[in-house]
Amino acid sequence: MLARDNYSYKKYQKELARKKKTEEKMQRKLEKKAMEATPESGQVSNDQPSLE
Repeated sequence: MLARDNYSYKKYQKELARKKKTEEKMQRKLEKKAMEATPESGQVSNDQPSLE
């Protein structure tokens, strides 16, 4: 007899991989947003003294 594939397990693994990939993508976006926000606040503080 041939062994049967465990499709539910394969589906579960595929869902876990998809969730992990999505979480990593969200984390990269948050890190990118944080990096962009930090220099902007530095530029604003640099602009303010020149206006005075």
